[in-house]
Amino acid sequence: MTQEAHVTQGPLTTEAGAPVADNQNSETAGVGGPVLVQDQALLEKLAHFNRERIPERIVHARGAGAYGTFTLTRDVSQWTRAKFLSEVGKQTETFLRFSTVAGNLGSADAVRDPRGFALKFYTEEGNYDLVGNNTPVFFIKDAIKFPDFIHTQKRDPYTGSQEADNVWDFWGLSPESTHQVTWLFGDRGIPATLRHMNGYGSHTYQWNNEAGEVFWVKYHFKTDQGIKNLTTDEANRLSGVDPDSHQRDLRESIERGDFPSWTVQVQIMPAAEAATYRFNPFDLTKVWPHEDYPPIEIGKLELNRNPENIFAEVEQSIFSPAHFVPGIGPSPDKMLQGRLFAYGDAHRYRVGINADHLPVNRPHATEARTNSRDGYLYDGRHKGTKNYEPNSFGGPFQTDRPLWVSTAVSGATGNHEAPSHAEDNDFVQAGNLYRLMSGDEKDRLIENLAGFISKVSRDDIAERAVNNFRQADGDFGKRLEAAVQALRG
Repeated sequence: MTQEAHVTQGPLTTEAGAPVADNQNSETAGVGGPVLVQDQALLEKLAHFNRERIPERIVHARGAGAYGTFTLTRDVSQWTRAKFLSEVGKQTETFLRFSTVAGNLGSADAVRDPRGFALKFYTEEGNYDLVGNNTPVFFIKDAIKFPDFIHTQKRDPYTGSQEADNVWDFWGLSPESTHQVTWLFGDRGIPATLRHMNGYGSHTYQWNNEAGEVFWVKYHFKTDQGIKNLTTDEANRLSGVDPDSHQRDLRESIERGDFPSWTVQVQIMPAAEAATYRFNPFDLTKVWPHEDYPPIEIGKLELNRNPENIFAEVEQSIFSPAHFVPGIGPSPDKMLQGRLFAYGDAHRYRVGINADHLPVNRPHATEARTNSRDGYLYDGRHKGTKNYEPNSFGGPFQTDRPLWVSTAVSGATGNHEAPSHAEDNDFVQAGNLYRLMSGDEKDRLIENLAGFISKVSRDDIAERAVNNFRQADGDFGKRLEAAVQALRG
């Protein structure tokens, strides 16, 4: 523990620095009289208390975080010119925020939900944010469907509760969700702790090297603690006994020096292969099979320092997939393209336009040199320097070298689906995942799915939901149908 409660820090003061004479009794008009407006210590204290909370995240509200280091263990300069990936043994400071997706800030940790895995690298070229999950895929492939999807996971506007009808109606009408739903309702849907799960960049990103060659990349963070999960019954009990179980476990493991770590791997696809690959490589509902693009180990991530203040460092931390560094960039992944805007916009609304000035979000090895001024919480860091470019007063200047290599596009504008590939299919990978499971894993998957589907109020919603899994695998659908029918009578 870093706190030193016995150290005397001096007199209590107001926010303006004036000493507080009495913090036990409000100033009144005589003994027993009404409180006076002139008691500024009281008014300041109450006013600040009323404003101590900022809007919680719409998604990923419930979170825990820690600082650490990323150490490069393999030379990857043939694929990327990013400086923090330039030299074997090089270490980069990081901050990792874990989270559940659907629950609010006060929800329990041990619930069936994807886990956010948002990683900030404090590199010498600025912050690089990798915003992923503990699953390599997602429910949808186009950001225009994201608000609708999240509305189905949140509280119904009439009942005020999450409704099975809303969840399964949307999933049943969105067959691309079948792969992620199979993953979510399997054993890995409820990790035992944050330390005992993998992390994934999930999206496809661009790497480019000094020669301007382009590669598509997927990130994998494999837990060195091993995979451990909870059954539904175990999770339900734990949520009632210790709703903060994951946050507590992470904090206490770091306090005792048992630093969690992950082995970092990447899959690399030469850019030229994307157009003719057997399915769309930018589809977030699909993984790249390892036999096509074997994972390559490149580094080690270790968490070794807890935040001193959860609100300042975990709640006010911001992550955006638009935070790239030279040598790394976006791909045509339509979900990623939407998130490039949505994450930054959410933080500008939630924390404020100057959220990047907060210590947890501030670049470490380089100063942010922008012409942005003023606004909420602006700290005056630019002093009297000019706020326009170009200028002849020694201001910051453009580099004329983009962070990533441009992507060729052609054709008419329009609301297009992604380009078709020979083996595009919403069910194949869900079926493959099911067939990889052991008999016991399949039993638990069927039980978890049937227990939730059986709660819908209409037979057609249940039948449509089951049919998606039937198309993934005949045995999967047959067993699930029987289980749902047994529960629905």
